[in-house]
Amino acid sequence: MTDVDYCVIGAGFAGLTAALRLKQAGRSVAVLEARDRLGGRTFTEVRADGSWIDRGGAWVGPGQDRIHALMDEFGVPSYQQYTDGEAIMVVDGKQHRYTGTIPWTMSPWAALNLGAALFELGHMCESVPLDAPWASKQAGRLDQLSLAQWLDDNVLSRPAHDLLETAVAGCYTSAASEVSLLFVLYQMASGGGPNFVLGVKDGAQDARPVGGMGAIYRPMAAEIGDSIHLSQPVRRIEQDTAGVTVCAEELTVRARRAIVAVPLAIASHILYEPMLPVDRSFLHQRMPSGSIIKIAAVYDEPFWRRDGLSGQSAAPGSPATITIDACTDTGRPGILCVIVEGPIARQVGQLDEAERRKTVLGALVERFGDAAGSPVDYVEHNWTVERYSGGGMLSHAPTGVLTQFGHALREPCGRIHWAGTESSAVMCGWVDGAVRSGERVASEVLEHETATVV
Repeated sequence: MTDVDYCVIGAGFAGLTAALRLKQAGRSVAVLEARDRLGGRTFTEVRADGSWIDRGGAWVGPGQDRIHALMDEFGVPSYQQYTDGEAIMVVDGKQHRYTGTIPWTMSPWAALNLGAALFELGHMCESVPLDAPWASKQAGRLDQLSLAQWLDDNVLSRPAHDLLETAVAGCYTSAASEVSLLFVLYQMASGGGPNFVLGVKDGAQDARPVGGMGAIYRPMAAEIGDSIHLSQPVRRIEQDTAGVTVCAEELTVRARRAIVAVPLAIASHILYEPMLPVDRSFLHQRMPSGSIIKIAAVYDEPFWRRDGLSGQSAAPGSPATITIDACTDTGRPGILCVIVEGPIARQVGQLDEAERRKTVLGALVERFGDAAGSPVDYVEHNWTVERYSGGGMLSHAPTGVLTQFGHALREPCGRIHWAGTESSAVMCGWVDGAVRSGERVASEVLEHETATVV
């Protein structure tokens, strides 16, 4: 039995931030992490040549002040995402090279449809209150609609429809039919709107930390010290009038309060005594993660730059749906990140490893030429089947969930408090949102402590 002031479940950015701030406030903590590594839904692999690959979350953008503050705190600089050159959009089997947001070389009808839909999404985002999207005047109607229904009703051009479905539904690593329109608007609004969410320069993929996300979470963990316990999946949390007892694989922790900072679907695997309130329990059941495979194809050099390309591409339905330049700040080696999401990720995931690699590289050759078919390394991470992630980078709400159960996202359940990017009203779905949630919950438990003393 280990006695501490606070027990944190999960060593991703939400849990590490909460533990760090509590330790800096002079409190004792125990951090229990189910995996054998730090980082949660971020995971930086450092290679023998000193380069790195971010297998999970990787980017930072303007307005993400809390992750930038952490970077400043630990002396981690950033570098701009490579955007020189043209992007590629594949529409009806035809490649369009373009700069900016919309490939205007598509048919005028498709391009206008695409622009109008993005404008309307941005306009609707403005009506969603971030602290309580379920309380907005149109919440009931918007929560009854799936993203797929809205696209079917508002985007008449099939190419524009497919591109938007790929871009927007891809954020939730699920089919558009699985995601509530209210949730889409809330999540987009939390980042400032669709231009930020889908953007690169000045958007969500504007820059990267030098050294990857691990350059941030490793020094955080070093400051927290030996209070972090890896390979300790939490099985049970019991709470009583005096505190909580957290039972992990080989460790039991007694604390004043517990902070649960794991994906919602994973939080449902924990046994709570007494049982959680019904709305919180149902929220766990109703906010799943999606499917995502993230691949790094490594080359001696970023050959696409030489060809006048940025490395950014999108091809709806392709086994290499999205690509983006993922080189380090030195530009060598060449790293092309491939992101496969939603139903396509599930299909590709059913192939054996060799066939999947052949299929993905074949799609890259069609887009970037023969040089793409011969990487010097190929690193694949299928988050869909990672036991303690439960799927994609963000839990999403299907229709009807936010208006019924959204109020339970941040409400403590007795001595159990909740963190995670999904609980952040600002930058929900990004690492910055996870950091914000960790800071919020650290303040929350300290306020309860103060109130108890008074």
